[in-house]
Amino acid sequence: MKTAICPGSFDPVTLGHIDIIERAASIFDRTVVLVMQNSRKSYLFTPEERAAMLRKVTAALPNVTVETSDRLLAAACADMGDVVIVKGLRAVSDFEYEFQMALMNKKLNSGLDTLFLTASEHFQYLSSGVVKEVCSYGGDVSELVPKEIHEEIVSRLRRK
Repeated sequence: MKTAICPGSFDPVTLGHIDIIERAASIFDRTVVLVMQNSRKSYLFTPEERAAMLRKVTAALPNVTVETSDRLLAAACADMGDVVIVKGLRAVSDFEYEFQMALMNKKLNSGLDTLFLTASEHFQYLSSGVVKEVCSYGGDVSELVPKEIHEEIVSRLRRK
């Protein structure tokens, strides 16, 4: 059984993230969404809150599970067996960073491969940072985030 690992910070989850997760779930037998920490980012939601939001919006996908990790991705993947990392790419700048990460993960775990999925055209501009910025200034993000968690995201960002 081949497993896809969809890692990310997901702070907050966007429809672009969901698009990549759904597409990975249609290709692989099992898909694990792995909520990670990035030392270069500050977070709005805790890892547990991000995982709970992801569980809510992926509940209809029977082959998708959500986990958290505070380890290096290559180490977390080593414990999961036969896996492939799946990453979404929006632009050339994403590729440069993600390609570097894929090479480092391969160096740390020689059996680990990365599959890149290009973002759907209507999500190529979308990022968690864009959602946070638009929402914090009162903009409408209802078409950028899953409806199941829209109010939770808006409530947190407007309180900030």
